[in-house]
Amino acid sequence: MGRKATLACCCLNQWALDFEGNLCRIVASVKEAKSRGATYRTGPELEIPGYSCQDHFHESDTLLHSWEVLAELLLHPVCRDIIIDVGMPVMHRNVIYNCRVVFLNSKILLIRPKMTLCDTGNYRETRWFTAWTKHRETEPHHLPRMIAAITEQRTVPIGDALLATRDTCVGYEICEELWSADSSHVAQTLDGAELIVNSSGSHFELRKAYVVFDLMRSATSKCGGCYLFSNMRGGDGDRLYFNGAPSIAVNGEFAAAGRQFALEEVEVISATIDLEEIRTYRNRIRSRQIQAAAAPSFPRIEVDFSLSRDGDLALPSWTPIQPHYHPPEEEIALSAACWLWDYLRRSGQGGFFLPLSGGVDSSSTACLVFSMCRLLVSAARHDTRTLEQVRRIAGDSEYTPTDPRELCGRLFTTCYMGSENSSAETRARAAQLASEIGSYHLSIAIDVAVSAVLGIFTTVTGLVPKFRARGGTPRENLALQNVQARLRMVLAYLFAQLTLWVRDRPGGLLVLGSANVDESLRGYMTKYDCSSADINPIGGISKTDLKSFLRYARRKFSLPSLDGILEAPPTAELEPLADGRLAQTDEQDMGMTYAELSVYGKLRKEHSCGPYSMFCKLIQMWADHCTPEQVAEKVRHFYRCYAVNRHKMTVLTPSLHAEAYGPDDNRHDHRPFLYHAAWTWQFRSIEVALKQLQAAQEGGRSKDRSQLTDRQRRELNDFSRTGTGSGHSRLNTLSKSGDGSGGGGIKVSHNIAPDQPDAAKRCISPSNPQQQLKASRQAFHLV
Repeated sequence: MGRKATLACCCLNQWALDFEGNLCRIVASVKEAKSRGATYRTGPELEIPGYSCQDHFHESDTLLHSWEVLAELLLHPVCRDIIIDVGMPVMHRNVIYNCRVVFLNSKILLIRPKMTLCDTGNYRETRWFTAWTKHRETEPHHLPRMIAAITEQRTVPIGDALLATRDTCVGYEICEELWSADSSHVAQTLDGAELIVNSSGSHFELRKAYVVFDLMRSATSKCGGCYLFSNMRGGDGDRLYFNGAPSIAVNGEFAAAGRQFALEEVEVISATIDLEEIRTYRNRIRSRQIQAAAAPSFPRIEVDFSLSRDGDLALPSWTPIQPHYHPPEEEIALSAACWLWDYLRRSGQGGFFLPLSGGVDSSSTACLVFSMCRLLVSAARHDTRTLEQVRRIAGDSEYTPTDPRELCGRLFTTCYMGSENSSAETRARAAQLASEIGSYHLSIAIDVAVSAVLGIFTTVTGLVPKFRARGGTPRENLALQNVQARLRMVLAYLFAQLTLWVRDRPGGLLVLGSANVDESLRGYMTKYDCSSADINPIGGISKTDLKSFLRYARRKFSLPSLDGILEAPPTAELEPLADGRLAQTDEQDMGMTYAELSVYGKLRKEHSCGPYSMFCKLIQMWADHCTPEQVAEKVRHFYRCYAVNRHKMTVLTPSLHAEAYGPDDNRHDHRPFLYHAAWTWQFRSIEVALKQLQAAQEGGRSKDRSQLTDRQRRELNDFSRTGTGSGHSRLNTLSKSGDGSGGGGIKVSHNIAPDQPDAAKRCISPSNPQQQLKASRQAFHLV
């Protein structure tokens, strides 16, 4: 009797509601699995309709077309003599479940519903599906007539069961069940399941890749057995990028692992597993054997089929490997590039248009497009599907890309949009970067358009607004900045629609935004300026990570112009220059550093802190360089700015989700957009805490930081180092690079509620926060 089984996991780049394309990719994966000798094939979660159908799961059409695709698979000759499970929604007794449908030789063996749904972060599964709650139970499911005509089955089992072949036993988890505290695989393996199959729709976040590998290693180390993890890859129609990495683990080690990022639509990994190794491994763990002997049983679906083959002793078995983890800078370069390509090839447009200012943000976006071109040149050498798509977008059926710079010139247009407030340095940096990556570059002046718009205002009102540097009020200064930024948006869309017409090519260009996640959180963007684009590849990435990415791109892509961009101070160049030099910087405008913004963002979202909780944490984190009074003012200033600018998130350009603290309110961060910006109760609580601290210090009861336990000190330092903080030393360091300079125009000025007290308005963007403390307290009735 055989003992070795070859198993295949598939990673597919599916597209929501693209039933025809999804079917083709599933068939291609089965064909590849069989060519490797696999007798079992598993694929991603909801692979038939696509994971991100969202409210389309409420439509009967989605259920109907999913069954129609399944019918095609049941009849397809490539799907013979191999057990296949595919993901699709199934309505059972008028309840919709997220299911795996397992079939063999045109017979459905089991419909296994998801038992733990995900509602965390970006996920809203309970909006569309219901969890199967009948543990270790199955029920008969009546098949649609078109399926019954193929399978000659009226009913099939649906529920929580194991699949028993002649030589082994298979259990099932679907995505979240691996992550949950009460994972299904524990009970299944205690009842003898030797293979656990997980079909997932797990999305990309920076520094997250290790999580699934750790969970698989842990599951197979303590339970023994083989764990097969399949996942979606790519952008299937929404903000998420599914990060692939299909993998197979055996007894605490990895037998196979696929890529996290790739342009190819189908990837299949496989491993040949010796079933006796699983049994021997488990038999050595005596505590597990005692628990297994007392474990309750699952229903078993008996299948007259073997995953192993007779005479397989010479078949080579698996050898341990180590999963590969990309550093964060490389994750940015690859994830955003792949996401951009998915959006471009599926949008039907002819390339991208970017207002390139010569600052960190727009330069990062440009480098990501260049990274995409590098991946395309590499993939086109061996992937005919990618080559066909490049030719279609480039409008040349004979074209074969060989040079990323040349391809970039076909797909990417950059434009420096300067004004009288722009400096020669930013213009030169933008032009140099465009030359190095090969983009089709334009340089225009927007002063005529600005003067025309202001002329209309002056004609109607008889008044001429002035910049602050020329004697104007803050309101005038703000309006003059915003009109420049908004005109850049209008011009960006004009050039995006007509640039290919000028170049005698069909189609139009997608406008790219370049506002980072920290600026979105702070609201440091003009509503409907160049932050209002079609998509934004860096909208979920922090300024700190973008600077690290540019240093990586400088080395990896050989772009020397990035040195000057990294050294330049962040500025929007929307105010007049002083003797030809910058008179405005982003961090001065914001009243906080980008390093501080990252800390605020993580505390607000990942640690669920309101103003008071944030103050309580920061007086410890920043104790070595800020007094409690200074921390209190920083927290108040952040929350005032956050509150008055939160409405901008309702029109935020769709961006690649990359950070857990992203403020996108459309999917990830569901919070109000109209706040009481005075935060009277919350700020009063901070004042009370300050007085208590002062009283404790005066009475000698204050606990000095040096008296913290070693564990407390480690926790605080770890918080700063590991991405949930910016580090004590870095918090005092002003960022030396930025974006939003005159060319890009993504600078956002502060929108102030009309009923806000004048003193409060002055506090929103104080030139000196300490001098504004008293006025701030008076404005918000705190003193």
